[in-house]
Amino acid sequence: MPYDILSVRSEFPSLSVTDSGKRRVYFDNPGGTQVAKRVITRMTDYFTTMNTNGGGAFITSRLSDALVDETHAALADLVGATDPDEIIFGQNMTTLTLHVSRSIGNTLSKGDEIVVTRMDHDANISPWLLMAQDHGLTVRWLDFSPDTYRYDMESLASVLNSKTKLIAVNYASNATGTVNDIKTITRMAHEVGALVFVDSVQFTPHFTTDVVDLDCDFLACSAYKFYGPHQGMLWGRRHLLEGLKPYKVRPASNALPHSYETGTQSHEGMAGTLGAIEHLEWIGTSMGSGGLSRRARIVSAFDLIAKYEQKLCTRLIGGLQSIPGVVVHGLTAAEDMKDRVPTVALTKKGHHPRQLAELLGGANIFVWDGHYYAIEVVNRLGLMDSGGMLRIGLGQYNTEEEVDALLNCLDS
Repeated sequence: MPYDILSVRSEFPSLSVTDSGKRRVYFDNPGGTQVAKRVITRMTDYFTTMNTNGGGAFITSRLSDALVDETHAALADLVGATDPDEIIFGQNMTTLTLHVSRSIGNTLSKGDEIVVTRMDHDANISPWLLMAQDHGLTVRWLDFSPDTYRYDMESLASVLNSKTKLIAVNYASNATGTVNDIKTITRMAHEVGALVFVDSVQFTPHFTTDVVDLDCDFLACSAYKFYGPHQGMLWGRRHLLEGLKPYKVRPASNALPHSYETGTQSHEGMAGTLGAIEHLEWIGTSMGSGGLSRRARIVSAFDLIAKYEQKLCTRLIGGLQSIPGVVVHGLTAAEDMKDRVPTVALTKKGHHPRQLAELLGGANIFVWDGHYYAIEVVNRLGLMDSGGMLRIGLGQYNTEEEVDALLNCLDS
């Protein structure tokens, strides 16, 4: 069955909201998506029937604990992990990365080296720079080419050596949209004995995530980027997590995953995250090949979503390239659509990105401008002083008509 965009859109209540008769067009998805009905239902049900803390000897606490366990299992299926206890919840990817970096830092010594990149969101840079500062580590940088918008594996080889203990790298850029070859990066890092921490915040909403296939050591993402609530998730190999010292209060459990889930978690956020995964299962079952397992239904959903979004992204990029003065900063060739997420950054000659964002905002088309915390990317492209870039982020509920409306607005 083909991807049914009308059915998908009917699952998102916010898509029907209008302002002064203008329907909202959500192209601000890289910063946070709209939530599906199943998310709202799950969160409402949590607040209504089981809103309490865990570990109690009464029904609401038992129900809450069961939901928390189910959500850990669902997130494991989302990223392809085999052990739900390897899933750690937190407020967001930034908070979780800062948290676990403190534990990783205590295993390192002065003179050890880490690698960060010029393509990452600062949430996968600053925590490691702070760790390096605290422990006297040497920081090496992996650059990307402003011409190809990709990492050069020869450049990676030049910054890796026997002293390298960790490389922090993004699966997909939140600015240029480039999807990176994490399998090759991981293999090269492991050859010198380094751990690999992957920021998958921008990748996971668009493609199937598989930590087993990647062979990475840690991977983080955020539910509010894949149609869920404001909630973050970190996966790590069990033996690595158990080998680190988590920073926690004394009464907290020493067992995974609770040893890293500091304080009372957002149980309602976990419930909403489960709803977001159930939304993906619905797509995989109603429109795709489905499957007996939750993982199979998720994979089926992303097979459909990826094809639809790539078609939409091709339409967007082609239209942008036809507008005088517009430069798309990212992969644009048809054969490269499989190597990018549908996050498209651009500049238009003679126009400040904020001016363009305001123009589109006036038409109720929502986009981001500036650097969106990808300060290394924008600096590398030499665009910081001119206001960064305009960023258009497509998602599973966007349409060709919405893309055309944006193109017409920019062209005017």
